Amino acid sequence: MRSLLRSFALAAFIVPAAAGVMMSASPAEAAPVKAKAAEQSLQADILRLVNEERVEHGCAALTANDQLTEAARAHSAWMGRTGAFSHTGRAGSNFVSRAKAAGFARPSAENIAWGYRSAEEVVTGWMNSPGHRANILNCRSKTVGTGAVYAQNGAPYYTQDFGY
Repeated sequence: MRSLLRSFALAAFIVPAAAGVMMSASPAEAAPVKAKAAEQSLQADILRLVNEERVEHGCAALTANDQLTEAARAHSAWMGRTGAFSHTGRAGSNFVSRAKAAGFARPSAENIAWGYRSAEEVVTGWMNSPGHRANILNCRSKTVGTGAVYAQNGAPYYTQDFGY
């Protein structure tokens, strides 16, 4: 049952930055995770598709942010290494603490996904989920970092961190 749920699971976490419990990330957690060419391409495609959705729904396009991308990639890599699928990361971190540890001061939300085989599939999945859709179409968010990381077994893990 858990495997089936994980295959279709998406998790959205909408928390204003001011309401989050701040936790420090360890230096290892905040360390950048180098993207392979396939992961970079996938991340760029996700950003393009998310921005198409935003513009179609009256929001400005998001700009990619290196700090949020670092936080998102590190969380995706952690999920891929551990097999965990959660907004709660290493040492109990949350998206606010991970973004701040990477140097980004005003995170707004996080989307995660697992197992989708293309940018189109993951963005469609997020747009069909009310919480993820709300994060993508939050016109107050201005920047984003996307982390698409393949686990050793080939399963893709996705994290998308939004910021004000």
